[in-house]
Amino acid sequence: MIRTFVINILSLVLLPTLLSCEMIPDPIVTDLPEEEPVTMPAAIKITVSGKSLPVKIEDNVATRALVAALREATITFEAHDYGGFEKVGGLGRTLPSSDSQMTTQPGDVILYSGNQIVLFYGSNSWSYTRIGKIQYGTLDELKTFLQAGKGNISVSLSL
Repeated sequence: MIRTFVINILSLVLLPTLLSCEMIPDPIVTDLPEEEPVTMPAAIKITVSGKSLPVKIEDNVATRALVAALREATITFEAHDYGGFEKVGGLGRTLPSSDSQMTTQPGDVILYSGNQIVLFYGSNSWSYTRIGKIQYGTLDELKTFLQAGKGNISVSLSL
């Protein structure tokens, strides 16, 4: 009962005050500089032993971060054969990933564990983030380009 009385008294005192308040709108900022849209290239370039091929890239969080890094500088890393179907190498940085289960194909460029690039000359099923696909002629030409089965290679990615 006392509680109801207090609530009624407060309502009678505060309600007229609240009703008489003028609503002040939030300021609208209109003079912000416009951000230039970030355009994604259709492809990046992969270079091995002085020879380059285009990599048609996907549009995802990983490729956007990779392209942003490539706008600053070429990324070079060492890659080694693994499993008889891929070359893998540490990127030297971590990219955001959006892994999904997939079966890779020759020419696929994949982000693994957020910090490794995998270049496929065979096939594998796993959870990866797709970066893109090397644009190559025949499978033999791809294997020659990646020096499949022949040890470590130096790989450069650039715009």
